[in-house]
Order: sequence, then structure tokens, then C-alpha cells
Amino acid sequence: MNKFLEEILEQPKSLQDTLDFYLHGEGRADIENILKIWKSKKFEQIVFTGMGSSFFASQAAVCLLNKYGIKAFVINSGELLHYQLPLIQADTLLICVSQSGESYEAVKILDAIPEDVVCIGISNEADSALAQKTKACLLSKAGPEEMTSTKTFVSTLLVLNIFVLAMANDLTEAKIEGIKKLAEQADSIIKTKEEWLAPASEFLGHPAFVQLIGRGETFASVQQSALMFKEGARNPASGLLGGEFRHGPLEMVKKGFKAIIFAPEGSTYQQSIKLAEDIIRFEGQVIVITNSVSAIKNDNVFTIRVPETEEYLFPILSVIPVQFLVNEWALSNGMEPGNFTRGAKVTVTE
Repeated sequence: MNKFLEEILEQPKSLQDTLDFYLHGEGRADIENILKIWKSKKFEQIVFTGMGSSFFASQAAVCLLNKYGIKAFVINSGELLHYQLPLIQADTLLICVSQSGESYEAVKILDAIPEDVVCIGISNEADSALAQKTKACLLSKAGPEEMTSTKTFVSTLLVLNIFVLAMANDLTEAKIEGIKKLAEQADSIIKTKEEWLAPASEFLGHPAFVQLIGRGETFASVQQSALMFKEGARNPASGLLGGEFRHGPLEMVKKGFKAIIFAPEGSTYQQSIKLAEDIIRFEGQVIVITNSVSAIKNDNVFTIRVPETEEYLFPILSVIPVQFLVNEWALSNGMEPGNFTRGAKVTVTE
């Protein structure tokens, strides 16, 4: 078994360990501490920043916060550092997300922000520069990770969801019960992969380019999936919002075009299904990842169903099938999946 696959299979445990940390461990006190910080000062906005997987995961958190009416947005750390840093003032709660806690841009931002700016870290590493330099740090409990991000990504998403629900005063027993199912649901996807993985891999084939599409919180997993194709399988891919795909990129659909559409039931399910139907109409083929039982029935569609019914939690589970597809793709091309050959797991230079 290769290391990338090992880390994929470790995700149910990573999710359970992270949840236990916040329900029964030190994480509960860490959340309470951050809530005290939030209430102690009149913040006008919350700004998230991160790179790569951390940037993508932050987009899901921002989407959910804004749904609750809490003003928040996300800025790529490289862009924030060099072009938008004056935006970060004392009335901003800065949330710096870095799985390693050592990313070049994150460390430089912490050194550059004014002293009166409150910065909260979210990381997988308790001894990292990020954890040491921020006012408080929320940890994921994914464990060590060597390859392209899998378990750290889903664990970070879980931490961000817990954080957002707490900030919105909506971390209710009902919400917690829903979150508790995630590890079991992830395990179910893994255990049933023999039912869908081989036919899905055959359906996808090895196109020169893969287009991934989604909306809302799930756009985080769309972008992460595109990154995995590029990092883990060395193949060009792109992640686009569903609405953006209609504004021009639809023109490139033709015979041989392959897309993966993330379509959870919720605000834009019908729009996502209509887009899949249009891609088929223009002779493309689509893998639809959904929690619906009423997706399209067509020879040019392959449906992968995941068990999560809550739209805001759907990104955590919907990325798992793509992880397996990337692993199969790389192996079939004689590559070590998820291994870095030109860069490194932790980027410490620009």
C-alpha cells in the first residue's frame, strides 16, 4: 500500500480524534477562549488567510459565517502579504490557517501585522511557528501527513465548522450529533469503494484535462480536488464555481471533455444538475458527486453518492471519492501518488 492511500484510509480516525479533542479534550477550552476574545472587543470583520488547501478550507468557513450574518472573507496569504496587508487593522480578527504552521507567507504575515491585531491560528502542528505566535490556536488532530493533503484537509474543515458554529452560537446538541456521524460516514465511503471506484476510474479515463465544478461551501473541496489532480497525479485540472463555468468556459465542452460536479442537495442543487445536463448535451461526460438519490440517469453520467445530508458538512465527505480517483490515476500511470518531486510538503520560500 502506498503512503497516499494509507493517509486516505486514516481519515475516519483523524475526524474522530479531532472531534473528540473538541468535545472532551483541550479543544473545548480553546474554543471558549476564542469566544471570550471575540466578545471582548468590537471586531468589525473576520479575515481568513491561507495558502493551498488551507486557503480552500477557509472559503468554506467564510461562506458559512456569512450565512449566519457574521461579516467574513478570505484572502490568499501571498496576496495579503504583498498587496492587501493595510486592510488588517485593530478592528479585524485575523484567522491564519496553515496545516504545517510553517508556511512562508503565514509566518511573514504574523511578523508584519500591527501589534494590536488579534490573530487566531488554525493548524495541525502544536509546536509550529503559527501556534506559538498567535493569540490562540485551534488544532486539528489529523496526525502526521507526508503526501498531498487528504486527512489534514478534512480535519481542518471539521475544525473550521466547529469554530463557525461556536461563533454563531449554534453549536447545539443537534449540530453535534450530525458532526458525530462524519467519521462513520467517511468509513462507509471507504468500505464501499469496491462498488464504485473501478467503474468510476474507467469512466473518467485519462483525459488531458479535468474540470471540477461546485458552489457554496463545497467549492473548497472542488479546489482541493483540482489541486490533488495536479499534485498527486501530475495532470492539469481546474476548479471553477458553477456560475462562473457558464460565463465562458462552457464553450470548451466537446466530445472527450470530462468534468466532476459536486452537487449536494441545498441552495443550488438544481443549478448543478442543469449544468451537468448541458455538458452532456454538448457531448461531454460528467461524474456527479451528490447526496441525492434523484441525480441524472444517462450513459454519459456516473454518479457517486455520499451519505452526508447537511450541505455545510458535505465538503468533508465529498472530497474522499476524488482522493481515491487520484490514487488510481497515478498508479495506472506508474507514479507514486501524492509524492512531491519538484516542491515540498511545507513551502518555506516564495
